[in-house]
Amino acid sequence: MNNSSLARNGQPKTGQCVVCGRTFPLSRLHKAGSLRPHLYEMIAEEVKDCRPDSLICDEDLARFRRRYVERLLEEERGELSDLDQKVLDSFEKGTLTVQTSSTTAADRKPSFGEMVADKVATFGGSWTFILSFIAILVVWMGINVVNVFSQPFDPYPFILLNLVLSCLAALQAPVIMMSQKRQEEKDRLRAENDYMINLRAELEIRQLHEKIDHQMAKQWERLAELQQIQIELLERRDDPRKG
Repeated sequence: MNNSSLARNGQPKTGQCVVCGRTFPLSRLHKAGSLRPHLYEMIAEEVKDCRPDSLICDEDLARFRRRYVERLLEEERGELSDLDQKVLDSFEKGTLTVQTSSTTAADRKPSFGEMVADKVATFGGSWTFILSFIAILVVWMGINVVNVFSQPFDPYPFILLNLVLSCLAALQAPVIMMSQKRQEEKDRLRAENDYMINLRAELEIRQLHEKIDHQMAKQWERLAELQQIQIELLERRDDPRKG
């Protein structure tokens, strides 16, 4: 039986998928013979009835493409990571870009404590803080050395100043670490997203190269066939007995 049939009332032609057996419009079907050789061989290994003139629907073709790419990546990299699996999922679904929850987590609105930690870290790493802190130290020690007051509130060796500096360092260090940890998490999520986008681009480029090579091979076959026909026509023209 023919794979495609014309429906009544002027409806578009339909065909049956050789993999799932369902009927689809021809616009959602692809000939197995037009696929890349390695992909066709993988489909033919699983589907015994698959022939070059068989039709495959978009969903099954996407599934086999994903398995084909997954096999290539496993041969090159060994065991695939979760990021690789996410890229393969998006590759199978045919999404244009790799959108993951990592971008949402990286760009979410920070909490009040995180905003305070960021501001403290920003101010603590600026020249404004350094110069202001040096000025406070000079004024503090100057007041207690010059004896501006009748009795210094923190005489030499400035025990109270050392206590203040120790408390400030003990509080400032974890706050800055909180801000750096959050920034590192954002950088990690963005790096993962960049990795997935680069891997997706690599897979798309590789698939494009394979398609171009496959099309060029078909074009060479057609040119060789046309050339053979032209040679036969020339031979017949030169020798009328062959006509």
